Amino acid sequence: MATTTSATSSIIATLGVGSGIDFAAMATNLAQAQFAARTDRLTNQAETLERQISAASALKSSILQLAASVGDRVRGGDLSTQPTIANASVAAVSRGTASNTASYTLEVTQLAAAQTLTTPPYAAATSPTGSGTLTLRFGTVAGAGFTPDPAQAAVDITVPSGATLADVAGLINGANAGVTAYVANGANGAQLVLKGKEGAVNGFVLEAAETVGEEGLAALAWTPAAAPERLLASAGNAAYKLDGVAMTATSNAINDAAPGLNLKLTGTNPGAPTTIRFSEPNAAVTTFMQDLTAALNELASGLNDVVNPQTGDLARDYGARALRRSLSSLAGSIVMPGAAQGTPATLADLGLATNRDGTFRLDTARLSATLKASPDGVAAMFTTGLFGVYATMDKLARSVSATSDPGSLGGSIARYTAKKTQVSTDQTKLIESQEKLRAQLAQRFAGVDSRVGASKSTLTFLQNQIDAWNASRN
Repeated sequence: MATTTSATSSIIATLGVGSGIDFAAMATNLAQAQFAARTDRLTNQAETLERQISAASALKSSILQLAASVGDRVRGGDLSTQPTIANASVAAVSRGTASNTASYTLEVTQLAAAQTLTTPPYAAATSPTGSGTLTLRFGTVAGAGFTPDPAQAAVDITVPSGATLADVAGLINGANAGVTAYVANGANGAQLVLKGKEGAVNGFVLEAAETVGEEGLAALAWTPAAAPERLLASAGNAAYKLDGVAMTATSNAINDAAPGLNLKLTGTNPGAPTTIRFSEPNAAVTTFMQDLTAALNELASGLNDVVNPQTGDLARDYGARALRRSLSSLAGSIVMPGAAQGTPATLADLGLATNRDGTFRLDTARLSATLKASPDGVAAMFTTGLFGVYATMDKLARSVSATSDPGSLGGSIARYTAKKTQVSTDQTKLIESQEKLRAQLAQRFAGVDSRVGASKSTLTFLQNQIDAWNASRN
């Protein structure tokens, strides 16, 4: 290949020397002319495909960003009713899985507690404990008695030869049994401290089976009857009253204590109930719908430009047409299929309306009427569940971007990209063919140039000879 290139370069360098005609430029121009039509066609195709990919990608990106923004707003919680508590020292409140606009009273008489247990003191955390097996059994500790919980399996922890108190703490933590352990260096020495989970049934006893010849592990064992003084705190349930109804929970974190209400108990208030109320997010919902309408109009405007029959890059694109149909039916689509009669079920119920040109407007009067008539129904539309405003926008974004669907924007982008790759391949082949033709022409012209040059030399010789003859006669 290098020899051929060198020879071609040599030919190009000498073309025209003999004849005076620029055969090198002629070869290049003729080769370009031969492939000009195909070159222009492929260039135009590549530019068109690039514009189509760019336009479709911009639309896809816009709808994905819109869906993501809606999700962020919904997850932020300001679009749904939010609980507040008068006495914040008693509990932290948050919104549960359902919507709610009710109010409640809360009286906490006891917080859930975890069992805390200590071992006899050792000289240091590095003191040996002996080897064998420690067994954790879970259940209810009451006085000197222990009632196993059949729903919780016992956990065996193997303690190897040479283990220290610190090693045992690590082994207990590594068992992931719901009991944590650490070595506390107190006034009496190093003691292993074990702490379980909240709830009466999460109490525990610790049994030990020692390895013969490496005794000592039994010192860590505990039962309430044998060493009650080592029990620092007992496991217990939370006790509270919601609207005067007595309730218990194994944890201070209580999800859906009432519809749409999560509690995190932090203190007690016996005899002094506090009030929990839900705020109505009317202003936030109105602002959201205004923002959604503006975002949809921006999307619709861009879509109208690219599907314009005369100037649009996606005038005949299936994906763009499908998106336009989806947007035109968006306001009237059912987003809450299980909504009760008289409660909002569509974005139109929230004031979203479609204009003839495909753009949107917000019917604030209808939105206000819906917020007043069905605040619970509006709140239910702004959740991260299977249905609602976010689920609808997310479904639209997913369908638009699906590359497996040839009728979606994602499918269009994949199709245009594949075509552009093929055009690029065709352009490369065309360049190679053009260069091959130019080289062939250059070789042909080299012979012509040589012959013309030889003829010119002969003519010059004859002319000089004639001139000499004429001069001698004179």
